Amino acid sequence: MKRNVLIIGAGGVAQVVAHKCAQNNDVLGDIHIASRTLSKCESILETVHAKRAMKQEGVLAAHQVDAMDSAAVAALIRETGAQIVINVGSAFVNMTVMDACIETGAAYIDTAIHEDPAKICEIPPWYGNYEWKKRDLCTEKGVTAILGAGFDPGVVNAFARFAADQMDEVKSIDIVDINAGSHGKYFATNFDPEINFREFTGTVYYWEDQQWKETSMFASGREWDLPVVGTQKAYQSGHDEVHSLAANYPKADVRFWMGFGDHYINVFTVLKNLGLLSEKPVMTAEGQEVVPLKVVKAVLPDPSSLAPDYTGKTCIGDLVKGVKDGKDIEMFVYNVADHKEAFDEVGSQGISYTAGVPPVAAAMLVASGEWDAKTMKNVEEMDPKPFFTLLDKMGLPTRVQIGGLGGEDKAWDA
Repeated sequence: MKRNVLIIGAGGVAQVVAHKCAQNNDVLGDIHIASRTLSKCESILETVHAKRAMKQEGVLAAHQVDAMDSAAVAALIRETGAQIVINVGSAFVNMTVMDACIETGAAYIDTAIHEDPAKICEIPPWYGNYEWKKRDLCTEKGVTAILGAGFDPGVVNAFARFAADQMDEVKSIDIVDINAGSHGKYFATNFDPEINFREFTGTVYYWEDQQWKETSMFASGREWDLPVVGTQKAYQSGHDEVHSLAANYPKADVRFWMGFGDHYINVFTVLKNLGLLSEKPVMTAEGQEVVPLKVVKAVLPDPSSLAPDYTGKTCIGDLVKGVKDGKDIEMFVYNVADHKEAFDEVGSQGISYTAGVPPVAAAMLVASGEWDAKTMKNVEEMDPKPFFTLLDKMGLPTRVQIGGLGGEDKAWDA
């Protein structure tokens, strides 16, 4: 059994993680949250108390730490007695936080791939550039590291594994992410604008015919007729989970599709063409050096501020095609989440909710020993069934359409 959790980060996803950890502190023990800005951590804890989220009396504490300082993170892990670290900070801090976990023996869980601030869209497979280089060390030290345990990546990896386990051969995995909600702002991103834009300005890599192929953002789009949210246009995008699923299912085509409206595409295109999405510093006429992408981030709404007025639903799932007993088979494994319901429960919008609930479920499985792998794993390398069981109870139920989209719809364990 592992107990006591340290949450790294204080954004919208961290708020969901804090609430869900509090709701399950009988399993997880003491709950600590840390970021560079102590006041942000304290504000999140205020929302936890306001919602009376603590399942039982226990420690709920805020701390200040620079997550880029691995020694400081290690010291905080020791100070708090945390045996599980949930990293929902910037993607730039993954490796320093992971190093602190390896040093202290704490289990490590994150929700997105590591990024170097000076580089955009490195060569695939992305995990091979950073995280996987620490796999042997995790094995040597007996340290559990669960990579990409948000929704996408994360739950969608488990969806793929669940479908693949029911097939003799997997031919293709298409991950579809649709946010059919509305935040009422002229323009905003649903998570960190800097990470959001970096994700969409680089090459779109996908796995097809057992090799990496390339396209550009918004060059490849199609309509998807999905449960609840209906027909939606989605575009092929580069995304974390493609890079691990391609390694674990090398004979299958693996693609990621994300929904975008015309307004988002228009604004994005203007910003990009003006050079405002560049991560390279420029000099103003007044002699001040600025990074255009960081300026854009500074003037856009904070994603956590979108929650009160967000309405509508999300639908995220995997269309998996393969062969069973010599016959073609299709399954669409998915979840539908509601923005207002998320806000009512934890004070966050649905995108943060879908990203924040799964790492807490993963932490609970590590705590119980079911996912305490004592090495590094991507989510599809773990048994998805106990994961789904917890997610069902925690607000993200898994559904399956047998026969592909529009097929017989049922609960995953029906």
